[in-house]
Amino acid sequence: MEVIVVSGTPGTGKTFVSKKIAKKLKFYYLDVNKAVSKYTLLEGYDKKRKTMIVDTKKLNKFLVMFIKNLEDNKMSKGEKGVVIDSHLSHYLPKEMVGLCIITKCDIRELSKRLKNKKFSKSKIKENLEAEIFNVCYNEALEIGHDVLAADTTKGFNINKIANKIRGE
Repeated sequence: MEVIVVSGTPGTGKTFVSKKIAKKLKFYYLDVNKAVSKYTLLEGYDKKRKTMIVDTKKLNKFLVMFIKNLEDNKMSKGEKGVVIDSHLSHYLPKEMVGLCIITKCDIRELSKRLKNKKFSKSKIKENLEAEIFNVCYNEALEIGHDVLAADTTKGFNINKIANKIRGE
């Protein structure tokens, strides 16, 4: 089964890209934020940063089990693979992932998006710095993923991404 992970700084368009890819390729879509809440994968809550604390090792174990369960159930709706949407999805082992898509966004546009999401000034600053320093992209490369950067500032080309996934 093909596993596509979509990661990137919050606000860069992961969910938009993930849903488009899943629909285009008829893949199962997994929203990790919903899974974290549903399956109690939280380690706590950071009040100062106003964010959930997720143990990436625990999350990875869950995702590996989830993927194996999808495979065992033969993708019940006829899906050919899975798209995993999360800024933590690039932590999955490279052996499990066919392609890691990192969403990118112009800093000015990202700042606007984060303000619209009602992020605090400190959280906006933290995420802008993560984007400037390509944190998710560099971590994905360090893990050894086949990485494709998708700039969502002015939209993106779903066909280019679909062709890359299909090996065209």
